[in-house]
Amino acid sequence: MNRKFRFWPALLAIFALIFFGTGNTRAEDYKQEYKLSVVPGASSGWGRTATFFADRVREKTDGRINIKVYHNSQLLSGKQTSEFPMLRNGAIDFALASTINWSPQIKELNLPALPFFIGSQPDRYKAMDAILAGKSGQMMAEAAEKKGVKVLGWSENGFRELTTSKGPVASPEDLKGMKIRVVGSPIFIDTFRELGANPVNMNWSEATTGFQQGVVDGQENPTNGINIPLKIWEYNQKHHSDWHYIIDPLLIAINPQVWESFSPEDQKLLMECAAEAEQFGKAASRIGMDNGESRAFLEKVGRLPEVTDPYAFMEEKGMIVTKPTPEQLQKFYEATRKVRDEWTQKIGPELVRAAEEDMASVNGSAGNAGAN
Repeated sequence: MNRKFRFWPALLAIFALIFFGTGNTRAEDYKQEYKLSVVPGASSGWGRTATFFADRVREKTDGRINIKVYHNSQLLSGKQTSEFPMLRNGAIDFALASTINWSPQIKELNLPALPFFIGSQPDRYKAMDAILAGKSGQMMAEAAEKKGVKVLGWSENGFRELTTSKGPVASPEDLKGMKIRVVGSPIFIDTFRELGANPVNMNWSEATTGFQQGVVDGQENPTNGINIPLKIWEYNQKHHSDWHYIIDPLLIAINPQVWESFSPEDQKLLMECAAEAEQFGKAASRIGMDNGESRAFLEKVGRLPEVTDPYAFMEEKGMIVTKPTPEQLQKFYEATRKVRDEWTQKIGPELVRAAEEDMASVNGSAGNAGAN
């Protein structure tokens, strides 16, 4: 080969690097704004977690990835179950989503809704953490990814507690005949029917009218995440039963095409921000209910909420807080055994066994009632 032509390949490679960069992804190709969907309002623990995640992403990427949070289901036209298909088809870029709202499309996400499965553990928070960090959490994430989204991590909306206009509720017998507003997931309907209540699926505006008119007796939602921000005591809900019958984990997820559009460096930063959001969400849902770790974390990041002692705060507002004993919780656990058995088959016995093993790794033998 003529010597003067030997250097052309090298020169062409240098020009390619100068004009096209080292890869296919460039920050200037990013969208000016990415949409993140959240079901509740900005003041809820769930909503604040979404804001925290978006803020950290903006800070860590020096503004390259700008996420706008759309609270109150603004992107969903009021239909919460449309969030998953909208994220999958790219109408939404990110979502901080409840496993409850995605469970109609992904049956494995019903695992945290098995009644008294997680909350009956000796340390319910360790049990939840073990699931999300363990094999069963990976199985749930993989199930979501097989349906067409990318899971960045987990967060938490909290254990769902019962509030009623009648009470106190400390045994299954106390629920007999009560009309309880629940979300539309079938496992919720099955659980409350098994407890002798009359579960009714209705939107929140209808439910609040029903509470005030006395035609709906109660509802179930996380305390720090939903009940306190919504001022549930103003809707004729005077009794709080701290029974933690199920928990509401949150998935931090992204559209796969959007994920692929980011550089490897920014993908790594997104994963780091998701891990921080998991810490924040758990702290926001658990403050005043754990050993003080949640308060310490929120103080450290400068986002301590106004209410740091939820039980005392609810009592100040005139609510009567009932904390069932381990023996009383055992009765709820036994009363819902049929629901757990039937839904284990629907969810997948292998997944449920994996969750039991994950929980046993931190709590000893799984399946024992008597939460802290």
